Amino acid sequence: MKLAMITGASLLALTVGAPALSDPGEDRIAELEARIEQLEETNRRLLDYLEAQGALDPRAPAATAAPARDLTHTAARETDDPEVLTRPEAAPGAEPSRTLGDQFVGMNSAYSFAMLDHAETTNTRQLVQLRAIQSGELNNRVTLGGEITVLADYQESNSNTKFGWLMRHPTSANQIGETVSEFVIHNAQIAVTGRLTNDITSYVELLYDPEQSFGSGTLTDLNRNQIQLRRGWVMWGNLDERPVYVAVGKMDTPFGLNDTVSPFTNSTNWHAFAGLAYGGLAGYYNNGLHLRAMAIQGGAQFRAHNAPVEDTAVPSRVNNFAFDANYTAALDAGSVMVGASYTHASAYCQAYPVFHFNPCDDNNPAWAVYSRAELGAFELLAEYGSTTEEWPGTASPVPFYSRFEAVKAESFTLGGRYWMNLHREDDFALSAEFSRFISGDDGAPWERQDQYVFGASYFVVPNVNLFGELIHTRGWVPLNFLSGGNFADGTSWSESDAETNVIAVGVQAAF
Repeated sequence: MKLAMITGASLLALTVGAPALSDPGEDRIAELEARIEQLEETNRRLLDYLEAQGALDPRAPAATAAPARDLTHTAARETDDPEVLTRPEAAPGAEPSRTLGDQFVGMNSAYSFAMLDHAETTNTRQLVQLRAIQSGELNNRVTLGGEITVLADYQESNSNTKFGWLMRHPTSANQIGETVSEFVIHNAQIAVTGRLTNDITSYVELLYDPEQSFGSGTLTDLNRNQIQLRRGWVMWGNLDERPVYVAVGKMDTPFGLNDTVSPFTNSTNWHAFAGLAYGGLAGYYNNGLHLRAMAIQGGAQFRAHNAPVEDTAVPSRVNNFAFDANYTAALDAGSVMVGASYTHASAYCQAYPVFHFNPCDDNNPAWAVYSRAELGAFELLAEYGSTTEEWPGTASPVPFYSRFEAVKAESFTLGGRYWMNLHREDDFALSAEFSRFISGDDGAPWERQDQYVFGASYFVVPNVNLFGELIHTRGWVPLNFLSGGNFADGTSWSESDAETNVIAVGVQAAF
């Protein structure tokens, strides 16, 4: 109301003075300056009147534009203060609001980047959300966001149609010959975060991913060009009030780290063990300690979980679960985090022939340990995951393969990244990472798949990343029929000596 009265008076004064703007000459300029002074005097008198009537708080500061915020990508990494996700560079003495404001719809590009990034914070998005609320970045009723990654790549393989780069699959339907190239949309997402109350938050994320869709046909087939609800939940939690939170919906499961230091390519640990499932999640976060437990719907879930229900893969019973615990300790030069996970039922339970979402005779649990250290400009990452039992399908009944025994499914990742300053703090990084998936006995065609990634990343602004990568893979081990079963003679199409070299450049941008 006060703002409307002031604005109205100002517009009225300008309207009266408008004809003078159409007359040239120095006398008209002088007349304009006089009218501006008259406008300032009118505004001063109006403010004095409002203050005298008690309609204006004399202690209130003058209205100013909202301060610019420097929300950097690196702020989403663990810091010396594990309670901080992003720090708005507000005016001196200003405190960001931690409660809901009057504005209904808003946007936060740094928050969107952290929530929609496929490479980092891959299974801790609820905590990302809670810390953003705590730092005052989600005080609108609704926060809209989105992200798109466009990609150009060139790939070479020494084996016809067998390309081992897992960011692009399934290869047999889309990659022909020994060289391929493309300009594509790798993924696009739209997300809506709703602050229903100070303690209740909802989240919905839609995903378009033709490059990694399991739909039939080629890259341009409509079956591979669908939009799905990738994640969604309702969460109760407020870190300012309590260190616990609860979420129910479709979400990443709390197993492993599954992050990467590479700007684009996911680690082999992510491909092997990162879970996505229906369930209920409970978490505790305080002073660097993060504990999570999730009750997971049984049957074959969206990713990395398969718990038999009445000898079927039908998800009609909550009979799976996962636990994760990690702790982040502050150091003089940065921080170090260590963690461990367990899940009651992994995806590696099928017998020969292995095929996605087939039922299992019994569940096969898995465990993981991981660590991440930030030492000044350096980041180091290490992770290891394994099933507790042998994966039955890694043994073949075909006599030619009888010497190969079943093995546990294992994966490990080692990586490092170095941040530099080009135009602002920590806007450029170089990275190197090696990861391996072990899925067969020594000497088997499906023994393992290795991945080397060398990356460069430049953040033009905190929410726009220009990246380039050199990738080398050795071994071609598709999950479907990895040990055979799809050919009449029973042989496996896996190939331990298949190699792929990739050059990839792209842009990842969030809003």
